[in-house]
Amino acid sequence: MRLPLLALLATGPAHGYQLRRALESTFGPAYARTNDGQVYVTLGRLEKSGLIEGQDVAQDGRPAKRVFVLTDDGRRTLADWFARPADGGKVREEFFLKLVLAPRTRLADPRTLIDLQRSHCLAAIRGLHATADRAPDHGVSRLLIEGEVLHLQAELDWLERCQQEFT
Repeated sequence: MRLPLLALLATGPAHGYQLRRALESTFGPAYARTNDGQVYVTLGRLEKSGLIEGQDVAQDGRPAKRVFVLTDDGRRTLADWFARPADGGKVREEFFLKLVLAPRTRLADPRTLIDLQRSHCLAAIRGLHATADRAPDHGVSRLLIEGEVLHLQAELDWLERCQQEFT
């Protein structure tokens, strides 16, 4: 949740409730509902790490609210996130967060993100084929590699769909 919150703060100052609502309105029902406590704990950690700064703002008849802004370190962290391909078991999930939030932040272009992710998938497929060629008689290993290649090919198909939607 920390990088999506940074991305939302790249668009301007906000308090925790606004950020939670922005997550929900940006991603709709496909995004798991976030509780306020999780948002505020994450904001506290981001502030302690120097990626955001908070300021208490007085409200009439209510307790002050804490409004957060992105720091230069936060902007660099966010730019670094946009600049690297998503990896691991939740590739689509992380990639999709980047793809949806990039235009809002103006720190990355959706087409560039899609191209980067596509290159990453193709390089992974080439690496898997090279690994399979080194172990031609290992049936279990080849099966595992074939499964991963199929996942990556599906990812490539999905990236084509993303390109149609976002560019």
